[in-house]
Amino acid sequence: MDKLCAKLILFSEVGEDTILFRLADVFRDFRGESASAPSDEDLIRRIYHEIKRLLDISTDYGFDENLWQNYLTYLLITDENSFTLTAEGAGAKDGSVNVFAKNDFSVFMELMHYDFSEIERRLGIDCFTTVTHYRAIEKKERMYNRGVSEKVRTLSRALAKSEDVDVFFSHITDFYKTYGFGMIGLNKAFRVRKRKEGGDVSLYPINNMDEVALEDLVGYESQKQKLIENTESFINGFPANNCLLYGDSGTGKSTCIKAIINRYYARGLRMIEIYKHQFKDLGSVIAKVKNRNYRFIIYMDDLSFEEFETEYKFLKAVIEGGVESKPDNVLIYATSNRRHLIRETYSDRDDMEVSPDMHRSDTMQEKLSLVNRFGVTIAFHRPDKKEFNHIVTELCRRTDLRMSEGELLAEANKWELAHGGLSGRTAAQFITYLCGKKGARYCPTNEVS
Repeated sequence: MDKLCAKLILFSEVGEDTILFRLADVFRDFRGESASAPSDEDLIRRIYHEIKRLLDISTDYGFDENLWQNYLTYLLITDENSFTLTAEGAGAKDGSVNVFAKNDFSVFMELMHYDFSEIERRLGIDCFTTVTHYRAIEKKERMYNRGVSEKVRTLSRALAKSEDVDVFFSHITDFYKTYGFGMIGLNKAFRVRKRKEGGDVSLYPINNMDEVALEDLVGYESQKQKLIENTESFINGFPANNCLLYGDSGTGKSTCIKAIINRYYARGLRMIEIYKHQFKDLGSVIAKVKNRNYRFIIYMDDLSFEEFETEYKFLKAVIEGGVESKPDNVLIYATSNRRHLIRETYSDRDDMEVSPDMHRSDTMQEKLSLVNRFGVTIAFHRPDKKEFNHIVTELCRRTDLRMSEGELLAEANKWELAHGGLSGRTAAQFITYLCGKKGARYCPTNEVS
């Protein structure tokens, strides 16, 4: 195995601490080519340590059947190098780098079918046989990264069946074209992490994002259409605006944005969720993704500022007005219950200037200037009674509840009076309550903001 790993060129820096390279060291020592010959007990201990790591990563990503092949596939689609960067979103292109790529892929083909029988026989172990013929315990989807798992296992089966390196090359480059590589390619959404003050920011994937669709949100057709049109322009490479979705709580603002990401993920759209206290790191976040072949929505949920909070100034500078322009592959989508985002007080008018034709307050203009930097603003208002009843009846149709419309709406009326009034969220919560009470089936997608 170590002799095969020594032939790698583009993928030679997947990391000395990877399971692959650690096991390669074990196999070198097993052949007696190290300075000091380790005991069989030491070799077994080191092998078991790497097997445990393989089981851990397989649990995180729901690998099954041949964990070794799944792991090697995972390395191929997460490593960043000159070839993966070139093929990201574009697939195979003519160029000399393909020669080096095929060299590495031929190595991985051999590794995927590596014969572990000799070391197992000599050391009296069978762990490699077990992990290459594995039957995983069924577990709930939220216990592992389902999105990555399905992609890795599907590609792994195709690579394992490749007749030659050209077929192998075709499978992997088609994957790079469709999904890209690395965590950004494999996942839809991310959060921002910063381990220490002054340190670098990193993107952490959000596993198992809600599979909500725009069709799941009842009503608000014009609002959804505006968001679709702006997003379509963005992913097609045309000019597009930052969006602010504002209005009453429980009307579906956040649901719309999640649904947009789900709809356009396969076309290269990704989401980065960022919180107010992280706005000072916005520039670093954008710098991380500006040269990637994806389109990024920087998502800010429930955006609002109290009068003493000044983080909005970081946001203003990034949206428009900083020295460095925002890259074409980044937009900002925000939701808020406030139209103007920043709380206004009567004291803001203390610096009012009055002239025959104008009343102007610098403080008020400063606060209003943030919302003006969102080119598209979309209003979401609470439904009236008729619209609320329509939402309730439509959601009920998506279950196997058996109730007359009169009985259903009478119960819904009592529910909304005691649970936050008329909104899509209240309607969804009511239907969830009924399903639980009557033992009916209900799709968990709901109309929350």
